[in-house]
Amino acid sequence: MLSSTFLRTKAGRLVPVVLAALLLAGCPSQVPQTPPSNIQDEASANSDYYLQQLQQSSDNNKADWQLLAIRALTREGKLPQAAEQLSSLPQDMTGTQQQERQLLSAELQVANKNLGAARDALNKIDSSALSPNQLVRLYQAQIAANQGQASLPLIRAYIAQEPLLSAQAHQDNLDKTWQTLLGLKPADMNSLVINANENVLQGWLDLLRVYQDNRQDPDLLKAGIKDWQNRYPQNPAAKSLPTQLNQVLNFTQASTSHIALLLPLNGQAKVFADAIQQGFNAAQSGIAIAAPVPAQQPVTNPDQSIAATPDNANGAVSTSAPAADATQVAAVQPAAPAPVTPAPATGGQVKVYDTTSQPLPALLAQAQQDGATLIVGPLLKAEVDQLATTSTTLNVLALNQPEQPKDSPNICYFALSPEDEARDAARHIWEQQKRQPLLLLPRGAFGDRVAKAFTEEWQKLGGQTVLQQGIGSAGELRQMVNSGGVRMSGTPVASQAAAPQSVTIAGLTIPAPPSDIPASTGGGVDSVYIVATQDQLTLIKPMIDMTTSSRSKPAMFASSRSYQAGAGPDFRLEMEGLQFSDIPLLAGANPQLQQQATAKFRNDYSLVRLYAMGMDAWTLANHFAQMRQLPGFQVSGTTGLLTSSPNCVINRKLTWLQYRQGSVVPVS
Repeated sequence: MLSSTFLRTKAGRLVPVVLAALLLAGCPSQVPQTPPSNIQDEASANSDYYLQQLQQSSDNNKADWQLLAIRALTREGKLPQAAEQLSSLPQDMTGTQQQERQLLSAELQVANKNLGAARDALNKIDSSALSPNQLVRLYQAQIAANQGQASLPLIRAYIAQEPLLSAQAHQDNLDKTWQTLLGLKPADMNSLVINANENVLQGWLDLLRVYQDNRQDPDLLKAGIKDWQNRYPQNPAAKSLPTQLNQVLNFTQASTSHIALLLPLNGQAKVFADAIQQGFNAAQSGIAIAAPVPAQQPVTNPDQSIAATPDNANGAVSTSAPAADATQVAAVQPAAPAPVTPAPATGGQVKVYDTTSQPLPALLAQAQQDGATLIVGPLLKAEVDQLATTSTTLNVLALNQPEQPKDSPNICYFALSPEDEARDAARHIWEQQKRQPLLLLPRGAFGDRVAKAFTEEWQKLGGQTVLQQGIGSAGELRQMVNSGGVRMSGTPVASQAAAPQSVTIAGLTIPAPPSDIPASTGGGVDSVYIVATQDQLTLIKPMIDMTTSSRSKPAMFASSRSYQAGAGPDFRLEMEGLQFSDIPLLAGANPQLQQQATAKFRNDYSLVRLYAMGMDAWTLANHFAQMRQLPGFQVSGTTGLLTSSPNCVINRKLTWLQYRQGSVVPVS
């Protein structure tokens, strides 16, 4: 047995040794370290460590440590320091070091959002000389540099990255590839040319064609997808379908045999409900749905126009509706067919319930007890808000939407609202290649709602600052004529738009805007969206014309609020060039149906719009499952081209018209 004296002596001798080891372990920077054997691989240390090693290393190792430091600085968001180190790299580097330098330069351009320069730099990199780690970084940088703009380079980057990924990252890659394909415009598709050896890309394009050709018929689409999987068994999407297409294979039709229509049949909203119910009944009986508007054909009689429609106080509904070489071959061209409106369903029973008679939960329970399989309604916003806390297993097509719609598996939201029209205006103005908008809106809550909706949609598209200017009554505007007119400036609209999609470059998450064009932060307005009555617009447009030169004159757009009855030829000539939106039924898509509807409501076009909403509610009810389960499903309705967002808010693409030489014609 060892004595306690021996143990104490032994322990005393060990303490200095252990302390020395711990000190050395805690201070690795005291002695220059050898750089990783392959600087092309992962670099997980922080920039301080690499910079310290750079200062202490010999000349032979300095370039390696400096390259590693640049990568870490970029990852940590220390972009000025990364740029400084990049510019001070020696010229006499090895080929491997030069490749890393090119990649780092491109990544830094992406991080600084110099996307055009980044694309140019990435195109010069020889991918065959890169390590697997560098390849992942290269493809991530390519994705970031093309982010938000569906294009062939972006699709190729996703395809190239796919074999390097696993688990959820692999599925995310497939989903993003598919979403990018869906974002291709018809003009892009017509110009696509791919290489003869791009078999994976060819398979993806063929899958897109199958989807485009059959998306209006779930059964045909299911069969088409399975046939495609048999024809392209080696395509990564055949082995693991994009999530959206998996939903197609799991699609189940919902019963619409018994529909409960929930409307306020008493009180101030009764007039709105009556118009919606008449439209619903008309569609059920088989009234023809609007056909697409022929291009370049005048859509209104010069002596005919549309009545203004005020926003109702309840907030339930606003009717102010808003050349290849031998190694290349032409790609399969997926058609972009016009959406179809299936024939009205037959045999369905409809029962109307008065939402002013009893509370919503009681009505839902009564409808279910009566055998209802689908609810259409309620209409008033306060009641729609209750749906989130009301437990029902029935499918519900609400005729309004809450401020923040929740994704409920059995609820869709269909509304005619000023916000809906503002969102469509944002998309239209963006498509017109305008990037610096000014909103001229009524002061107060109504204008604030429009501004918020427009701005949130604008920022989702990739725009940034939106300017807003309040407008007063026609009397106030007349006074402005003598005081300088309408200023082409405003205050930025505050909004809480969804964060832009981001990507990870060398471990650094970078928001990736979908456009290289900077948004305005004041001044330089290139477009004006006007929400005003006809009397107000009669003063606003001439003031803008007088206060801006022909070279700097912004493009002008207006909501349907300003398109009123009684506008004569003088007004139409004064509005020359201005574009405005309206629902297809009132834009000449179906003149016979328009004439019938306007006669029914004695030219009260606010009620005609609600009548059209009722017609579309019938169509949506009979295709509820498609709208709820099949992203991309769309229907040509009387209130617009109807599509569904991920949380089943029905979006409407309106018809845009333009005053031209005293006539009203479709925007070409």
